[in-house]
Amino acid sequence: MNADKQRFGLAVAQMGPVHLADDRRIVVARLIEMLREAASRGARMVVFPELALTTFFPRYWMEDEAEVNARFFEAEMPGPETRPLFELAAQLKVGFYLGYAELTPDGHRYNSSILVDEHARIVARYRKIHLPGHSDHKPDAPFQHLEKKYFEVGNDGFGVSDMLGTRIGQCLCNDRRWPETYRVMSLQSARLVVLGYNTPSWNIHWSEPPHLRMFHHLLSLQANAYQNGLWVAAAAKCGAEDGFHMIGGSAIVAPTGEIVAQAQGEEDEVIFANCDLGLGETFLEHVFNFAKHRRPEHYRLIVERTGAGAPLTPSDLSTQE
Repeated sequence: MNADKQRFGLAVAQMGPVHLADDRRIVVARLIEMLREAASRGARMVVFPELALTTFFPRYWMEDEAEVNARFFEAEMPGPETRPLFELAAQLKVGFYLGYAELTPDGHRYNSSILVDEHARIVARYRKIHLPGHSDHKPDAPFQHLEKKYFEVGNDGFGVSDMLGTRIGQCLCNDRRWPETYRVMSLQSARLVVLGYNTPSWNIHWSEPPHLRMFHHLLSLQANAYQNGLWVAAAAKCGAEDGFHMIGGSAIVAPTGEIVAQAQGEEDEVIFANCDLGLGETFLEHVFNFAKHRRPEHYRLIVERTGAGAPLTPSDLSTQE
């Protein structure tokens, strides 16, 4: 489709389980090993998972906030335990994306991610906007999903950063299910969206067939990559963490909507693609030409309503311009 190919070595580093008892330094050592492998395969960038440094702790109800902060949150980035990852990235000249639990100096807590360039400089930070789950204790549930208890809604928006010669946007886990996430970044000329996720195999809110968890995960990546002319790279933390199972399915998806690389198991695994970053421009010129075809005056409800309401009247529809 595109004769002038813009090749970009992209790796996704899926992680197997991280248990409650696992030491942070051991976890970072796993990331370092995968960073080395990715670099050896020609990667310019590596995508690590959401909350990559710890177990998925929002599954547990904990009341000692000081202990939660000390055990699961990062007060600085890099810190003493994560600095070796940054040092190796600078040595190998490879950038990366990393998800972690952020504790700000004034005590705010976010489910965050960062983009780090090939010189190990933090280029951008993202704080998760679409927090799933609940904040109340559900003692009868098989596990909790307490992101609304442990994190605040992100306040940085969906930014796009110039890094490694392209434009990269970032999001986290549940954000990938919302089409607005990708459209806002594509409207900022993103060429690549990177994300990490921790997705339980069971839905505690209703009896969802387990196979739909993977189906909807991949559907979200593929549909939004195609409709926004984007490469999408998604990294899972997966497998059974202390008996609580999460899906794998780490993937790299092209702007065609095709999966070009996908993890095969539920352990630490690096997948790689030599992406043509210009491929998305073909679709944005000939299919989804935003400047030519979008009609935002008719999309008013997208930003005016959070929940579904009554249909607009004919007079309402005629005044949307």
